[in-house]
Amino acid sequence: MRFKQIWLGFVAACAMQVSWADEMGDLDGLLDVAKPAAQEGASYFGFVEFSAARAYEDPEHWSKLRARTNLGASGRLGDAAKWKVSGRLDVDAAPDLEDDIYPSAVRRDQRLDAMIREAYVDFAAGGLDYRVGRQHVVWGEMVGLFFADVVSARDLREFILPEFDQMRTPQWAVRAEHFGEDFHLEGLWIPFPSYDDIGRPGAEFYPFPVADGVRINGEEKPTNRLGNMNWGLRASALVNGWDFSGFYYRSTDVQQTFYRSSVSPLTFTPKHERIRQIGATFSKDFGQFVLKGEAVHTHGRKFNSDDPLASDGLVESGTAEYVIGVDVPVGTQWRFNAQYFGRTFFDHDDGMFWDEHEQGVTLLVNHTLRSDLEAEVLVVAGLNHSDYMVRPKLVWQVSPEWKATTGLDVFGGDEMSFFGRYDDKDRVYAEVRRSF
Repeated sequence: MRFKQIWLGFVAACAMQVSWADEMGDLDGLLDVAKPAAQEGASYFGFVEFSAARAYEDPEHWSKLRARTNLGASGRLGDAAKWKVSGRLDVDAAPDLEDDIYPSAVRRDQRLDAMIREAYVDFAAGGLDYRVGRQHVVWGEMVGLFFADVVSARDLREFILPEFDQMRTPQWAVRAEHFGEDFHLEGLWIPFPSYDDIGRPGAEFYPFPVADGVRINGEEKPTNRLGNMNWGLRASALVNGWDFSGFYYRSTDVQQTFYRSSVSPLTFTPKHERIRQIGATFSKDFGQFVLKGEAVHTHGRKFNSDDPLASDGLVESGTAEYVIGVDVPVGTQWRFNAQYFGRTFFDHDDGMFWDEHEQGVTLLVNHTLRSDLEAEVLVVAGLNHSDYMVRPKLVWQVSPEWKATTGLDVFGGDEMSFFGRYDDKDRVYAEVRRSF
């Protein structure tokens, strides 16, 4: 009976997605529409994806039964400008089917989600290239974790498990760029910032421990005034085969800081700090391998402390986060990626859970089994708290349009550590995607 309820719920979620797509025409219909539209300077793209994840630790439950539709279009405005717009709709049946697991606030938050992904115009003026509107701004990218990618907000309701391009939440921004022969300059202004989506207390991967008797108030987001706007400058250059970049970014932090607003009962309120960040990235292709690295210094961020004298239960500390990695292809079938990363607290407090110098490593091994099938395993381990995340998966490229993925997400370590806090959230998952 329980399986029947789960199955019917998932079918209902899929039906809602299909019904929404039917209002715009089926996939083949969209492709038929796209052909003449493309001749007029516009084209259509997107995907439909169905994914399921089953948490197998006690209590065993569904953590995801989601249907996702992502649709977009792009084209030109005469000869002077280009445009792009895309949106996404998610319907997830798992929270309502597992109403004994998830609080009502989580069910309301996750059962239905709609988002404008991109909506921008590109044009050139005065020797600069401009992009105005909702857009992705990616200043760094390493394997498995975020470091110099400081501009993007993220949907963290599935922790850092989804593909990064699906996790990132675009920003409403004005970006101006100048491209030289071996250098690139970029200016960025974000008048209406987006922030990390961490879901609601009681969600599968809520980032703050909610013990019995602990209350979490609603998130306080900054108002859209001049002082809360974000802006940044970035420069990059190619020197003797080395690709260097450096940036300065002044922003209202996309991450939440949990202020202790009451002791009895113990209550916390998520807020956002005003921070500034200076960072750098580098990469170099040596032929046999690629060397990459990123580093970011952050000033103004606060961290929780169990020191009773700490104001609001927080201690401010500057930090330096860094990572260096090497990517090594072996033949045509194997690829290895290894990284060493760390974070240093310059104003460390004994009441913090984190050590003054946090360190960790990652290892990714990818093997092509045949032209349409590959196996991969990613291991991320913290060296200070013996916590880890292990993610083996199989990817089957059924056809150019269809892709199927199945795998495991396994966590372990100290219950307060970055990965160990999800020790009881181990899960098996499967995804099927149809792109067009």
